[in-house]
Amino acid sequence: MAKNNATQSNGEYTAKSIQVLEGLEPVRKRPGMYIGGTSTEGLHHLIWEVVNNSVDEAMAGYGKNIYVKLLPDSVVEISDEGRGIPVEKHPQTKKSTLETVLTVLHAGGKFGGNGYKISGGLHGVGVSVVNALSVWTRAEVRRDGKIYVMEFDRGKPRTKDPQVVGKANKTGVTITFKADPEIFPEINYSWEKILSYLRQQSYLTKGLCIKIYDSREEGKKKSYGFLFDGGLVSYIKFLNRGKEVKNEMPFYVEKTADDTLVEIAMQYTDSYKEHVFSFANNIFTPEGGMHEAGFRAALTRTINTYAKKANLLKEKDGSFTAEDLSEGLTVVISVKLRNPQFEGQTKAKLGNSEIRGLVSSVTAEALAEYLEAHPNNAKGIISKVMLTARARIAARAAKDAVIRKGALEGMTLPGKLADCSSRKPEESELYIVEGDSAGGSAKQGRDRRFQAILPLRGKLVNVEKTTLDKVVKSDTLKPIIIALGVGIGDSFDLARLRYHKIIIMADADVDGSHIRTLLLTFFYRYFEPLIRQGHIYIAQPPLYRIAKGKEVAWTFTDEEKDKVVKEMVARIDKSKKEKKTEGEIVLETDEDSESEVGPASAEAMAGEERVAGVTIQRYKGLGEMNPQQLWDTTMDPDNRQMLRVAIEDAEAADKMFDVLMGSEVEPRRRFIQTHAKSVKNLDV
Repeated sequence: MAKNNATQSNGEYTAKSIQVLEGLEPVRKRPGMYIGGTSTEGLHHLIWEVVNNSVDEAMAGYGKNIYVKLLPDSVVEISDEGRGIPVEKHPQTKKSTLETVLTVLHAGGKFGGNGYKISGGLHGVGVSVVNALSVWTRAEVRRDGKIYVMEFDRGKPRTKDPQVVGKANKTGVTITFKADPEIFPEINYSWEKILSYLRQQSYLTKGLCIKIYDSREEGKKKSYGFLFDGGLVSYIKFLNRGKEVKNEMPFYVEKTADDTLVEIAMQYTDSYKEHVFSFANNIFTPEGGMHEAGFRAALTRTINTYAKKANLLKEKDGSFTAEDLSEGLTVVISVKLRNPQFEGQTKAKLGNSEIRGLVSSVTAEALAEYLEAHPNNAKGIISKVMLTARARIAARAAKDAVIRKGALEGMTLPGKLADCSSRKPEESELYIVEGDSAGGSAKQGRDRRFQAILPLRGKLVNVEKTTLDKVVKSDTLKPIIIALGVGIGDSFDLARLRYHKIIIMADADVDGSHIRTLLLTFFYRYFEPLIRQGHIYIAQPPLYRIAKGKEVAWTFTDEEKDKVVKEMVARIDKSKKEKKTEGEIVLETDEDSESEVGPASAEAMAGEERVAGVTIQRYKGLGEMNPQQLWDTTMDPDNRQMLRVAIEDAEAADKMFDVLMGSEVEPRRRFIQTHAKSVKNLDV
């Protein structure tokens, strides 16, 4: 019988062309599919996966304490007091259940049966992924009065079965791991990021105590803990600290129906932005889903019914819209259900259709009772919504006027915009430039094919302290709104974006920093999807021009400047030593003359210093650069440095904007007092 030799010679596509990845190989091959990537977010996701398993145990009623330890050499240890992972032989895999859980994808107590009624780890890949992406992993199980230990190297077990190493008085699991540098280019855990995540988990599970210890550096040990018996009400108060609230007593409901727990806390503030945080089985769903849709429908319907019944809303005024009810709203929505249907591995959106009606009915009933029982709080909410409705009507009229005026200016574009010739958004860039002189240099130095320039003229509005109608009337912000092309407010449409890179280019001084902050506040409050989709950038013009003869270098930090100057001076000294021999005269060359004693223009002398033959010029403004210099250093895609603006933690970002730009003075004063000493190179 002839053998079938499948070969791949001559480009054949045969059975051998198909690669079968076994065990945990797929995870190491494509980590992004399981943890979203190998950046700092993916690295921290390893901790979240293990912590979520411990939280699932707590939600199931087993163990209320979780311990997270950051140890030296980038080692992480996470312990709980749950039931402990079973260690007996698994009927399907014929291996111990502990080994199965840590080495087989989609193996866990969360797919059926009675292991967990409610769980965030739907996909069952949590701890096995951590095992696969770690140099080594150690699992310690305390169960049946014994301590079992099993260790792994990059997902592969060192021993056939768990080893008994002692007696146990309590039950629980301890997972210790060291992330693999072959997978993660940088292994540096953020204390603040971990605190933020653990705080959130503790708020979402009343009575859950989480403690974290950091002993990575000798002599710099620190610890912190969270325990919130108030649950979501405590979370709402934390989110709204420092803000003026409209209903002193937050609305709160907790109800179990059809095997699903619905828990909601809500409060209104004087803010112009909504803050909605929705969760399904303690998993944050930033894109919302059916639970959020159900809440919004009930909120609009119930508030309108009460306002008309209490004669706070006249028939001639019509009804409040969902948009009216969103401004100033802070709400946390948490549902815990048996079989959550998340969209995608990252679980950004909840898709269970039955949840919408359930959340809607629970919210409507409880909110109607709350409004009747607390008329003063109800009046505070209605007055806030009424103010928003009036501003909406005024804003719509102003916005329509902006659009009509824009149309008269030709293709809705402002006259001061120097547009690019390309009509492909994916290759087009919009530079928002501070000042006329810098705008002039940018227009002359740009590549007209794909770079558009919009100079800023006039005083920027602080959108944190104003309403939408005033934003769209602003002479400074209105041209930006028109140029972007996506609309604003309820007419926002990301698909109409005219430029996929919007670049803020301001001076490297205090005034420039202030302008950047105002613009970032504007984009965050009204164009947040642009930031989330990675369309907003900050240009990085150089701080220094360093010259030695014909050699020129541009540097962006003081540290970089010192390094370049040191290298240039060293080369000068070396050159002089090579020229100087016994009995000879050192001949001063053209290069020496230009760099040490040559004449300089008045423009170049401004803000200039010399160090051992090296000329250092400090650029405080973009206008000090000629068009060619601006192109070479800041606008040329081959040479420029830019920062992409991202929102890693929306809650923290929102709070920071509120502190820095909001109407409350006291939080800003405390922030300045706390951080004033850390400010470097302050230009006064």
